[in-house]
Amino acid sequence: MKKIALTLLLLAAATFSSFAQQQHHYTQFMFNKLPFNPAYAGARGVPTVTAIYRNQWMGFEGAPQSFLASFNTPFITPRVGMGIVLSHVSVGLNRDFIGSLSYSYDMVSHDKLSVRAGLMGTFRSLGIDFTKAKPDEMFDQSFGNARANSFLMNVGAGLYLTYDNRFYAGFSVPRIYANTLGSNEDLPQGFETAREFQHFYGMAGAILPLGDGLNLMPALFAKYVKNAPFDLDVNLNLEINEKFIAGLSYRVGGDGPGESVDLILFWQAHRQFGIGVAYDFSLSRIRDYTAGSVEVLLQADLKAASGKRKMSNPRFFM
Repeated sequence: MKKIALTLLLLAAATFSSFAQQQHHYTQFMFNKLPFNPAYAGARGVPTVTAIYRNQWMGFEGAPQSFLASFNTPFITPRVGMGIVLSHVSVGLNRDFIGSLSYSYDMVSHDKLSVRAGLMGTFRSLGIDFTKAKPDEMFDQSFGNARANSFLMNVGAGLYLTYDNRFYAGFSVPRIYANTLGSNEDLPQGFETAREFQHFYGMAGAILPLGDGLNLMPALFAKYVKNAPFDLDVNLNLEINEKFIAGLSYRVGGDGPGESVDLILFWQAHRQFGIGVAYDFSLSRIRDYTAGSVEVLLQADLKAASGKRKMSNPRFFM
């Protein structure tokens, strides 16, 4: 029964992703903005490396797994930022490699207000290897032992705003061009070759001091793509003594009361190094077949910021 459920799930995910959800999500989005918004490049004010691993729907063979590494830094002046992202995503027989370069410029750069505009270029290698499929898993024998690869390029843009080191907001479209994802010809009536659709991202967060070394940090991350349900992460974090962060997120979507409820923990182990973990409790119908999803995040500043580092500063924490 578990194998049948996985097969149906992956078929649905593959079909759905061909037309809509082509970009992987991460629960710890507040520490990992660069893949979704190029305007974030350089916003932290110091060279920063972030690495994140996600194992989704644990317990399913062939379930999504992803690894992402990014680097962003101010370049020449604090108003200019550069960034690079490399990621690998595997789902069933699919293996996707993605790389992007980002550039941002602070158009305002006021003492309290910063408004950065960003551009990004993306390269993607999308592959599927039917040689690794088991005989009883081949729904279409015409594929045989084939391997299929496609290479795509795209461009994106975004805006990222911070105010008074207490509020941030951003809007972005990482892939603007609608690439064709296949080269099928003479398709039967009612069928069409899969295409990319623009993904629209919106994010916002605030820091609300509670006193005695406590800060409340609410955040939202909204995602919309044509032919897919509207997606929203609602997050509430509590910062303790600029050292520890504990929070909960609720992800809208799925076929139940929501997609998931997520637990987030972050430890600032050193002034320039932090470790984060997240665990997603599934709320959809697959909850009876999976042990949930887990993420591990490492973030390091390659240069200490001048003055006392404040976690309540969105350029650091956000």
